[in-house]
Amino acid sequence: MRIKSYILVLLVIGVFIATAISCGEDQQPNTLIADAGKYQNHNDTVKYVGIETCKTCHYDVYETFIKTGMGQSFDVASKTKSSSKLDENSLLVDTHKNLSYHPYWNGEELKLKEFRLDGKDTIHLREETVDYIVGSGQHTNSHIYNTNGYLHQLPFTYYTQDGKLDLPPGFEKGGNTRFSRKIGLECMSCHNAMPTGFVKGSINKFESVPNGINCERCHGPGELHVKEKMAGKVVDTANQVDYSIVNPKKLSAELQFELCQRCHLQGNTVLKEGKSFFDFKPGMKLSEVMEVYLPKYSNSEDEFIMASHVDRFKMSKCIKENDQTFNCISCHNPHVSVKVTGSNVFNNSCNSCHAKSKEKLCTESEEKRFAKNYNCVECHMPKSGSIDIPHVTVTDHYIRVPQEKKKAEELKQFLGLYNVNNSKPSKRSRIRAYIQQYEKFTPDPQFLDSALAILKTADQSDWEKYYIEKVNIYFLKKEYNQIIGDVLLFGGKDYILRKLNKTSYDNQHAWTAYRIGESNYNIGGIQEASEFYKKAVDLAPYVLDFQNKYGVSLVRLNKLEEAKKVFEFIILEDSKNAEAYSNLGFVNLRLLNVDVAREMYEKALVLNPDYIQALLNSAGLELHLNNVEEAKPYINRVLEIEPNNKQALAILDYIAQNS
Repeated sequence: MRIKSYILVLLVIGVFIATAISCGEDQQPNTLIADAGKYQNHNDTVKYVGIETCKTCHYDVYETFIKTGMGQSFDVASKTKSSSKLDENSLLVDTHKNLSYHPYWNGEELKLKEFRLDGKDTIHLREETVDYIVGSGQHTNSHIYNTNGYLHQLPFTYYTQDGKLDLPPGFEKGGNTRFSRKIGLECMSCHNAMPTGFVKGSINKFESVPNGINCERCHGPGELHVKEKMAGKVVDTANQVDYSIVNPKKLSAELQFELCQRCHLQGNTVLKEGKSFFDFKPGMKLSEVMEVYLPKYSNSEDEFIMASHVDRFKMSKCIKENDQTFNCISCHNPHVSVKVTGSNVFNNSCNSCHAKSKEKLCTESEEKRFAKNYNCVECHMPKSGSIDIPHVTVTDHYIRVPQEKKKAEELKQFLGLYNVNNSKPSKRSRIRAYIQQYEKFTPDPQFLDSALAILKTADQSDWEKYYIEKVNIYFLKKEYNQIIGDVLLFGGKDYILRKLNKTSYDNQHAWTAYRIGESNYNIGGIQEASEFYKKAVDLAPYVLDFQNKYGVSLVRLNKLEEAKKVFEFIILEDSKNAEAYSNLGFVNLRLLNVDVAREMYEKALVLNPDYIQALLNSAGLELHLNNVEEAKPYINRVLEIEPNNKQALAILDYIAQNS
């Protein structure tokens, strides 16, 4: 009997706490503005607890939130999660690569089959299991596979608005990277909950992956909040701010806007010195952690990228004249899906300002307003295609009087990169922006020239601040002698190797060591290259491209057993790494393990039938065994892919002279 009474008391307390800490949006006045600097959950020691913990007290909010685009942003692959309409005839053909793709369900598993036909014969077949689906399905579903924690994007996307299966953005027009596009921290940090399982010293390795954007992306880590409420520490949120958790409604309009633009301001993101994608917390200014740049062109006002909501919104007169009161949540309730939000909600937001104006609210005819369902958004924020994602239409958040679209053939001129969220960026930030614009988006030499021009005006006495950027610029310009000369200028090899000693989420010191190593390698300085590759590997052991290049340098130095261990480590980490199999095959051939070498080459070509080095290595193995006829198909395939490949042409010439 006493036990039952105790349970009853706990239940009563539980109900009290749940009531006391519920969001209570209807009860809370919007006049109490928090001091953003006082939030205790900004401290790095406060941990994330996950949406399942949040829903125990906020179940009603949870029930609506999980139906929003954010709530459905990412999950394990399942028929429930997938929006794809697939059958036995679902086929995607990449005519540039002569590869076909067939996604299909095998029971509860989503599979992707890649194949190549020669007539009716299948001459290549690779199959992968889809582990995760990205996207709510409102616009797209894209797909990820996981190999021992290494995440890569698969070469198919389902575009739900058109009901169309096609290549992912960036894979089209000959750009299909097949199974090798890495899904790193930057991608995951917007498309998912805070990915605390990211492995430092990698690009795309995760120990664990959350299943979708959750409460704590907008409210901050919840550990302290839960502990306080469970301990009975309750705050009267009608009259006080609960600083154990961020309630965005209590933030200023500016900081509410900063929170939304963390992910709805897509572009060229430059992290501040020493910051990572983990560092932004709700209630902070985004520019404390990162700055976002976009290229600006003349005659391009009607063009925008898909996730450019903030950039387009900032162009609107509505926010320019009301930036302290008007922002994203003036129209959007982040806890409720747009799909179930009536047009009256958006119209009411418009009316809250325009109904007070002396001017007539809408000058259009009754007939036209009726045709548009009396919906302000249909005219003033029309849907349009984005320039970065095919088969998708999105709402243009540039609120304005309807304009006649400019002709697409009008000449566009690049005007420069502009910083969307900081009007006074540092020189380092601007240099980094131009470098990244070249590396990640458009390999136009003018971006590197702009970065170099800014660099030459900067105070270069700060070694760490600008030396890294300088190496990056000259590496991309392929001016390897300049990089090696600067090594001597800045103190010599040993000094630079000592200075490159920091581990970080962006691996900047490791990348710098790698680029110096590559520069030495390209001019024949193999010993120096190997030392810098080794430094890169020490700082970022799970960037497997660094490991591969280090292993190759060891082969060139005839340290075959050491090289073998490097390539075996890569394969142990990522069993789908074609480059490592090919390199391991070459080492085994050098060690006269011919059968093992052939097996490794075959594995590499199963993973990538167009991998030129594996094809050349296979030809070399057959020539080593005097199997000239068996070598020819490999060489011919190389020349189909690269008609002017010097190595293949040299081998054919050798065969002709010795036949």
